[in-house]
Amino acid sequence: MKIRYGGSEIEFSHRVNQKLKHVYISVDFFAGVILKSPPMTQQQAQDLILKKARWVLGKLKLVSREPGGNIVTGTRLLYMGRKYYTKVIEDPAETKVVVTFNYSSFKIKVNPGSSGKQAVISEALDSFYRQKAEEKIKPRVMDWISFTGLQPAGLRFRKLEKRWGSCTAKNEIIINTHAVQLPVSLIDYIIVHELCHLEHRNHTKDFRREVRKYMPNCEEMADRISGLKC
Repeated sequence: MKIRYGGSEIEFSHRVNQKLKHVYISVDFFAGVILKSPPMTQQQAQDLILKKARWVLGKLKLVSREPGGNIVTGTRLLYMGRKYYTKVIEDPAETKVVVTFNYSSFKIKVNPGSSGKQAVISEALDSFYRQKAEEKIKPRVMDWISFTGLQPAGLRFRKLEKRWGSCTAKNEIIINTHAVQLPVSLIDYIIVHELCHLEHRNHTKDFRREVRKYMPNCEEMADRISGLKC
């Protein structure tokens, strides 16, 4: 559902729970705006979001994925579904950009004299995400292959511009290295989605049925990932 507030449009999902006595609104980067409530009409749901529109828009800005331009100290970088504080350190002793992560924050060391500093930082982060994608996602792919019995001819990790994954004509599975930024639930959805393309090339009813067989909440996962930029 959608509402308009001034010049902004707020899209939200409404989840009804018979057991709830109160209304709850949550705003999350991956899940978006969610209204949880006891049974009510669509108009009542829209009125509730409209009433809290200013608060919702403020929260949406806070959870925005875009780092706001240059990667500097204070930027929040995504990894495995969470945002982490980043500290950029200019170190004349460094000949290349060094990215370290200690599961509470990122630290990026860069030579202050580097030409195109932001470009080399981005390249180093791409390398970090590629390494972590192979480390974190590959074992999950192997687990899903074992569970589904769907065996690809190969598995590769690449930075893709417009897709989170791909199944090639040669039955190879390609996973976007930046998928490691996503929560595990969405990573698993990407894996299952691409594995099911081994059986069904197009997004037919049979394909959706195949995905649902292994992931009953696939529609919810598809909705969550559909608006995310790679």
